[in-house]
Amino acid sequence: MLSIVIPIHNEERAILRLYDRLSAVLDELDRAYEIIFVDDASNDRSYELLANLVETDARLKVIRLRRNFGQTAALSAGFDEAQGKVIVSMDGDLQHAPEDLPALLAKIDEGYDIASGWRKQRNDNFVMRKIPSRIANWLMSRVSGIKLHDFGTTFKAYRAEILKDVNLYGELHRFIPALASFYGARIAEVPITNPPRVGGASHYGIGRTFNVLLDIITIRFLLKYFTRPMHFFGRIGLVSTGIGGLILSFLLVKKILGYEIIMEHGPMLAAGGLLLLAGLMMFTTGLLGEMMMRTYFESQGRRIYAVRDVRTKKQQQRAGN
Repeated sequence: MLSIVIPIHNEERAILRLYDRLSAVLDELDRAYEIIFVDDASNDRSYELLANLVETDARLKVIRLRRNFGQTAALSAGFDEAQGKVIVSMDGDLQHAPEDLPALLAKIDEGYDIASGWRKQRNDNFVMRKIPSRIANWLMSRVSGIKLHDFGTTFKAYRAEILKDVNLYGELHRFIPALASFYGARIAEVPITNPPRVGGASHYGIGRTFNVLLDIITIRFLLKYFTRPMHFFGRIGLVSTGIGGLILSFLLVKKILGYEIIMEHGPMLAAGGLLLLAGLMMFTTGLLGEMMMRTYFESQGRRIYAVRDVRTKKQQQRAGN
């Protein structure tokens, strides 16, 4: 079973052409499939067109969100509804060519957990889109340790069990490969075409670059310190407390020797006190983070590991038979 999840927002010009081309590609694959459109509160005729299509195709499902929650939430809604063992996500503006779908699925069939599209030849403005994208992709590759050229594209294929371990919020959909790498996902990159938009305007602009940079910091923390927040906050606290303690110790010695501290070293005294307090606050934050992580994993029964396979002698004998 294959599930195609397509979030849309005001894409009435592309929907019918996308559906026709995608259906033709899926029919040639000769495998069971479903198409899930997630309407993120469009205010054009997108939902009406999808509602009409549902009347003619039992393999089509349409989810309509109550308001515009954003692409990450729309994808999450589609992933939760998907029944397939392999789930493919793609945009609804025809900037992802359905004809590239078999290449993504071929990588999943080879044993990879995620096949990520790579817009090798992008049809975007060089200054406003390409340069910020290259910088963000380079930073994300360095932060996550995953050698991908294109984290931003939605066109990806996933094994369903991988998505079960990834909780999406904010705008983290573009970083699913990085989040999944925490659980040991095997990731391949597949070159895809990048056709121009059929109509309408892009929902992304230069302003989102700053959001991406903040998301990169979040991903770095989640990948390295999610299960051990004390290692992050504790190190900062240790440095701050150490410097503050040294400053205050130095001033204490001078006070004992008879120097006037307030008049001569007032700013240094204030800095030492602030650094000491800040360090103690970081230690406290780290301890609270450790307690929250323990509560998170124990109360929800979540694991800090992911099992790929378990082999026993009986299983081997059954496989031989």
